[in-house]
Amino acid sequence: MAVFNKVDFDNHEQVVFCSDKESGLKAIIAVHNTKLGPAVGGCRMWDYTTDEDAVTDALRLSKGMTYKNAVARLPFGGGKSVIIGNAKEIKSEQLFRAFGRQLERLSGSYYSAEDVNITCDDVAIMNKETNYVLGLEGKSGNPSPFTAYGTFLGIKAALQHQRGHQDLAGIKVAVQGLGAVAYGLCKHLHEAGATLFVTDINEQAVERVVNDFNATAVGIDEIYDLDVDVYAPCALGATVNDTTIPRLKATIIAGCANNQLAESRHGEIIREKGILYAPDYVINAGGIINVYYETAPEGYSAEASTKHVEGIFDTLTEIFARSEKEQKSTHLIADELALEIIENGL
Repeated sequence: MAVFNKVDFDNHEQVVFCSDKESGLKAIIAVHNTKLGPAVGGCRMWDYTTDEDAVTDALRLSKGMTYKNAVARLPFGGGKSVIIGNAKEIKSEQLFRAFGRQLERLSGSYYSAEDVNITCDDVAIMNKETNYVLGLEGKSGNPSPFTAYGTFLGIKAALQHQRGHQDLAGIKVAVQGLGAVAYGLCKHLHEAGATLFVTDINEQAVERVVNDFNATAVGIDEIYDLDVDVYAPCALGATVNDTTIPRLKATIIAGCANNQLAESRHGEIIREKGILYAPDYVINAGGIINVYYETAPEGYSAEASTKHVEGIFDTLTEIFARSEKEQKSTHLIADELALEIIENGL
């Protein structure tokens, strides 16, 4: 596996392969860029089919964090880590302590936090071996509610730009994936009057949202074909691709998943189809914004964090306007904005 020759390698500063025989830990830490500050990004646990898939995920996600942190105006660089394995089978205190020791060896170039299949409790175990973790209970805590709120505001920003109003009453939203963030998003949408169509491989998660928010459950593959206003991808990435784009009837794509576009060219394809895309790392930045306030000199403030998250609406509004003016896809405009901030500072 030649990392330097991979399409997703983008002059990453560090790519670290970690293992621990006693705990069974196999992990990859990718530090993309630290110009604005130490790299910060969550750790996810996933049962990757191949080690190469895990490397690709780490490379793509860490670059995304560089851009996400910059556009969110945070003094952080971008990094990400992945632990390889089935979360239902391999989680143990020994494993997370081993991973914490690996973080410690990086001496603060990378700070980890929770992500897919990693909880605040898991991060607390890492914290027994290192201080280079964020998102701890008793400090900023669970970032999911802030990510959900930011995503909700992003949908409102898209509606405002495309339709001239933010009223969600009667707006039909297809939510793909019903994890903690998506559940919070569904709550906001339901309370605002939206009609929900939902799917997930976890039947219990589907039942919960159906019961709590009067949502309609649909099949995993059926989600792309629905006659809805908004498609909200909230599971893993690359669901906007050559196969799904022709099936989409939604005129807005806005969800909390990372790496929603399978390839960059898909951003231009959907723009030409009249679909407004809220770039993933912009709309889903609420969690990392909340984590930042754990490091604030004056101490954590949920009020200050929430106010910062509300800026996602304004950032997306700027991106949508620039996209329309320059006739360029929104994800490229977001990248340009991120690079401007990285080059010129916050």
